[in-house]
Formats: sequence, structure tokens, C-alpha cells
Amino acid sequence: MTSFDFSPLYRSAIGFERMANLLSNASRVEQTSSFPPYNIESTGEDHYRITMAVAGFSEEDLDITSEQNTLTVVGARKQQNDQREFLYRGIAERSFERRFQLADHVRVNGARLENGLLHIDLVREVPEAMKPQKVRIEGSKNLLEGDQEAA
Repeated sequence: MTSFDFSPLYRSAIGFERMANLLSNASRVEQTSSFPPYNIESTGEDHYRITMAVAGFSEEDLDITSEQNTLTVVGARKQQNDQREFLYRGIAERSFERRFQLADHVRVNGARLENGLLHIDLVREVPEAMKPQKVRIEGSKNLLEGDQEAA
């Protein structure tokens, strides 16, 4: 197994501790469960969609929470007193919890359940104050004109 040393990043970068921790944890964490299967896609500039296969789950069985850059999807089926006898059981109806780390300024735009697929739409909204801004350059010509007006 390959391990990475992120200490040089801590020495030379300020404010990137969260990113370094995410990378460090990602390199250590084993994939514990692949259920339910999911896709992450880009649906446009700054728009994303997570699609999860949740066959057998209804809207009441699913809970979606977004808190502090973490999106959590929990599926918990209510126990049925149905005495069915399965010859083969290939549809997993077990409970699950899936977490996704969201970048700063990414928020959940909506969710819908359709044909056994849960679609969660995300959008990145960078605040106006953080967007690049043009800075006007004042040259010596502008300064001289200002000096002449003051005189």
C-alpha cells in the first residue's frame, strides 16, 4: 500500500488543512460497501448530479442531509411482516448510509426519486466577493491630470 506524507503541504500552504486531511483520509480508507451503486456526473458548468440506484426504497425510506460540506444519504426500509418465501433474492433491501464530501460553495439544488433512481442535483455558487475582479490600473497620465486639476 502506498502512503503519502502531507507534512510539506502543511509547512508551505496556509488554509489548505481540510484538503490535506481529505487526501490523507482517502488514501487510508478502504471501500467498505459499494451499496447502493451511484454515478456522479457533470450536467453543465458548476452543475452536478448524483444518481443512486435505490430499488425498493420509497421517498419515506430516504433521508438526505447537507451539513458542513458533507452530503449524507440514508436509506432505511421499514420491516415488513410479510412472510414471503424467496427462491432467489437479488434485490438488496438493506439499509445504507452514503456520505459525499462537497467542495466549498456547493449546495443541494433538489432531489427526486424516479424509476428506482434517486437524483440529487448540486450547484456550485461562488459568492460575488470571491469571483475574480478587474482592477483598474491608474497610470502616470491619470495622476498628472489629477495634479493639474488640484492646482
